[in-house]
Amino acid sequence: MLFRNMEKSKEIESKIYEPKRFFMIDQSTLEKLAKDYENKSPQEILEYALSNYRNIAISFSGAEDVVLIDMAKKIRPDFRVFSLDTGRLHPETYQFIEEVRKTYNVNIEVFFANRDATEKLVREKGLFSFLRDGHKECCDVRKVDPLKRALNTVDAWITGQRKDQSPGTRATVPVIQKDPTFGTGNLVKFNPLANWTSKQVWDYIRENDVPYNKLHEKGFISIGCEPCTKAVLPGQHEREGRWWWEDATKKECGLHAGNVKR
Repeated sequence: MLFRNMEKSKEIESKIYEPKRFFMIDQSTLEKLAKDYENKSPQEILEYALSNYRNIAISFSGAEDVVLIDMAKKIRPDFRVFSLDTGRLHPETYQFIEEVRKTYNVNIEVFFANRDATEKLVREKGLFSFLRDGHKECCDVRKVDPLKRALNTVDAWITGQRKDQSPGTRATVPVIQKDPTFGTGNLVKFNPLANWTSKQVWDYIRENDVPYNKLHEKGFISIGCEPCTKAVLPGQHEREGRWWWEDATKKECGLHAGNVKR
């Protein structure tokens, strides 16, 4: 009898703490969910995501993403984190990735640029073709391809997008959505920080002693690949430090291409 009671207790505990796994959710239900959570805190949105999706991952590269990792660690210990290595990141970014791994004792799954496609692009057009042809082609092989491989392994993903990050492309980003670009129409995308400002992100970082990329101390705000990122001056918008030679309304690398109005 005691053994049976212990087994029953374990079963109940498993049901309480084990996240569910949703394979499909229709658009109307998702829109209602997004509306219900529109004004909730990032922690509440994260708690919903981590409680309802077992196979979910945080996409990590910058300050917003490590804030999400810090929040997630206080909700559920076993979530996945992935990052993309384009082969052209700053040394400080690689050091940052390692610091986050050690600080949170989390396995960061690194997905690398498509080797064959990258070699072909460089062989045919050189190392800086994006200055002449635009950044899309380079981002496709160095960022989009590895992201597709990462997202093929999950049912949902969590990003650090904020509405004020890029007024031209992210001003209407919802906190929960069907991914408009990746997956087969069932991939769910959570943007818990959509309504936060840069100040709120950095207040959280300081108050919770969250690690950050040391490039931020040198005037960098939005950080991507080394050739396509520069420090910005006081008063400049953070995205002015990315692809500064291109149209400001199209400053997306492909990871969130669904934000660009066509």
